[in-house]
Amino acid sequence: MIRAPPIAMAPPPTLLTVTEFTRLLQEVVEERFSEVWVGGEVSSLRRVASGHTYFTVKDAGAALACALFRYQQKYQRFELAEGEAVALKGRVSVYPPRGTYQLVVDYFEPLGGGALAAAFDALKRKLEQEGLFDPGRKQPLPLLPRRVGIVTSPTGAVIRDIIQVATARFPNCQLLLAPVRVQGAEAAAEIAAAIARLDRRGDCDVLIVGRGGGSMEDLWPFNEEVVVRAVAAATTPIISAVGHETDFTLCDFAADVRAATPSNAAELAFPVKAELLTLLAQRSRSLDLALRRRLDYLAQRLDTAGRILGQQRRRFRDQREHIARQRFDLAAATVAGIGRRREELGRLATRLERHSPRARLASHQARLAGGASRLVHAGATLTTPHHHALRRLAETLDAVSPLAVFRRGYCIATRPGEAAPLTRSADLAPGDPVELRLAEGRAVLRVEG
Repeated sequence: MIRAPPIAMAPPPTLLTVTEFTRLLQEVVEERFSEVWVGGEVSSLRRVASGHTYFTVKDAGAALACALFRYQQKYQRFELAEGEAVALKGRVSVYPPRGTYQLVVDYFEPLGGGALAAAFDALKRKLEQEGLFDPGRKQPLPLLPRRVGIVTSPTGAVIRDIIQVATARFPNCQLLLAPVRVQGAEAAAEIAAAIARLDRRGDCDVLIVGRGGGSMEDLWPFNEEVVVRAVAAATTPIISAVGHETDFTLCDFAADVRAATPSNAAELAFPVKAELLTLLAQRSRSLDLALRRRLDYLAQRLDTAGRILGQQRRRFRDQREHIARQRFDLAAATVAGIGRRREELGRLATRLERHSPRARLASHQARLAGGASRLVHAGATLTTPHHHALRRLAETLDAVSPLAVFRRGYCIATRPGEAAPLTRSADLAPGDPVELRLAEGRAVLRVEG
């Protein structure tokens, strides 16, 4: 087999390196697709420790790598879910070291109609369950605020309408503006920060939060959770004045009062000074009239009380004189009664002395003493012979008594516990106990031999 010699090729006019080609491609692609909307189904969803989210969006013919970085996630109203059909807004980014590209997502929402309405309803249900819309949290508006804080755009018709209506109703009112953006991705954070800042100041009695009318997308910053929570957390009463009368935002539900329009918010915040002055004058006249009537009534009562007091004073004086007479009569009657009782007692004492049994008692005592002496003498005369005879019998009895023998040194020997006396030594053996009865007491001895 014969091979043909290789044909020499001329070198290309421009030779690009891989890096150069990739950079050119990056410039073209990133400039051409700096903002693009892409729709597809979410797959391979993963969230890494750094807070970034990586996923793939695909359809039947292709797949596209996507990245949602952490700093963009806080502005999203929805959560990504595996298998969900979404519309993504972002820019294409080329990664030269790997020669790959991906869509860096700035915003996304579920595909299909009603995405904003669905997000509105979902957040409303969540905040309702937490009690942020509870009517018991609502605060009443003060009758006459010292200063009203306004959170809105510094340009446009809203701030002009509020100033015009407020100054017309109360010319010397004080307004404090916290300028914010009311539309766009940064608006919600600015509005929430301004509400918190004015609430912390403590010198505003009412806050008005609002903007003019617009589409649901235009009004969306006032549906953001950060704004609704800032409204609910404020201790200063808040009037929500977002959009037109037919527009409703979550800020309206969290606020203490909802105004149909920004102009209506100024009307709710400030009374009409002229009407207030007229009302004050009417109330002052009514109060003055009521006070005069009250004073007249009290003066009449005071006169009546004075007359009653004079009557009571005269009655008291008469009663005091009557009591004094009664005391004098009682003292005189008491002295006279005591005198009569003393005279009667003297007469009774004299009669008692005449009929006293003292003399008769002394006579009977003398007779009783003589009878007692005679009775003692007669008793002695009768008992003396018997005393002598009794003494002789006692002496005879003592002479024959065994106790007399004992007193002369004799004793009786018996066995312990027996009454019969021992009369022979042969009845005893060495070691036997012997009980001796003496003139005074007893003694137990033992025989030794």
